[in-house]
Amino acid sequence: MSQPEVAALPIQFSDAAAQKVKTLIAEEENPELKLRVYVTGGGCSGFQYGFTFDEKVNEGDTTIDKEDVTLVIDPMSLQYLIGGIVDYTEGLEGSRFFVNNPNATTTCGCGASFSV
Repeated sequence: MSQPEVAALPIQFSDAAAQKVKTLIAEEENPELKLRVYVTGGGCSGFQYGFTFDEKVNEGDTTIDKEDVTLVIDPMSLQYLIGGIVDYTEGLEGSRFFVNNPNATTTCGCGASFSV
């Protein structure tokens, strides 16, 4: 018997990011919250990543579920994020969500903005 085909996800959601989102949602006591990732113009390299909590999923949004939390990406942002990984880090510089983006040709020193 052959294995059923599993559709490849356009973007990955790391275990660390999913766990942090789960913790933050629990602190807010609102299980309807989802992590929305988006790309806007700006920053020192042309585009920058944004992260916010949102209760709704808009028409055309892509959703990725992991560990009982949902990552939401609008279609315009998704085109810049395909193949990337939404991750979370804690270190000496503080803690933050970030995107490991293979489409970025340059990034700024802090990793918050990029160009393609």
